[in-house]
Amino acid sequence: MEMQQLYLSYSSLMRTIAYRMTGSFADAEDLVQDTFAEYSRLKQETIVNKQAYLARMITNRSINYMNSARKKRELYVGEWLPEPDVRFGKAAADDPADVMERKETISYALLVLLEQLSALERAVFILRETLQYDYEEIAASLGKTEPACRKLLSRAKMKLEQLSPGIAFSPERASSSRFSADSITLAFLSAMQTGNADALVALLTKDALLTSDGGGRVRAAIFTIIGSDRVCAFFRGLLPKGYLGDIAFQADINGQPGIIMFKDGAPLRTVSFKLSEPNADNERFIEHIYIVINPDKLQHVPLEVTNDFSPLSE
Repeated sequence: MEMQQLYLSYSSLMRTIAYRMTGSFADAEDLVQDTFAEYSRLKQETIVNKQAYLARMITNRSINYMNSARKKRELYVGEWLPEPDVRFGKAAADDPADVMERKETISYALLVLLEQLSALERAVFILRETLQYDYEEIAASLGKTEPACRKLLSRAKMKLEQLSPGIAFSPERASSSRFSADSITLAFLSAMQTGNADALVALLTKDALLTSDGGGRVRAAIFTIIGSDRVCAFFRGLLPKGYLGDIAFQADINGQPGIIMFKDGAPLRTVSFKLSEPNADNERFIEHIYIVINPDKLQHVPLEVTNDFSPLSE
């Protein structure tokens, strides 16, 4: 199989693995290109399962990258958040790859939490829980035994559950909350547009969190804001200063409803949410708001909005 055909066949899977490992599209693309460059120098005729081999290569490159990236992120200005995966409209019915990719997308809240895992734990979690690899495949990819991989996954899940009880690990479970997430997203923006503090507070848990990432490029809160009152005070101080931009759209952000704001035709910020588990009345509230403002992390936001997506504000 020629390199061009290999790239067309497997680069999407490799990019998915690398993005979920690094939280960065730019870094993921670099890792994919480096992997293919290394692969091209190998004796390819001896490789029986090329997809498995390439998946193994990109996974191990991503692990090595993450082991070094942690030190760099300690020097990052303010809070570090992953690049959001922003999409408009529904998956193209005539593009099976797009349909499958969206179906397997993990939530932004989970992508944030994955930063708390070791690189090996993260790799096992991604391969098993989000891409449904069996333990034999994972063990071969990581050069570990199957029992070791099971232990790594168990440890990863335990950490995530301790950090965020009830977090949806699987894409299927996350998608089941779509209706309430849509409603809350629209209600949140409405409260922002009208400056209705009471309506905003009503959407938040009492100990709600707000994390914003400006990366030192633009002004953002350096630390996570804690508590619904402080979150509301944060927005009250910014709304009169054009915080909403020129226009806002609801969009899929890592498979969940979120908000993307534009100013002068360029992405201004994305807003994503982590919702609470349903209470006795089947109500859900916003536990954590994630805002990405760093322009470097908005470079992959589509600039063309599909016709079936109407603006939420303008």
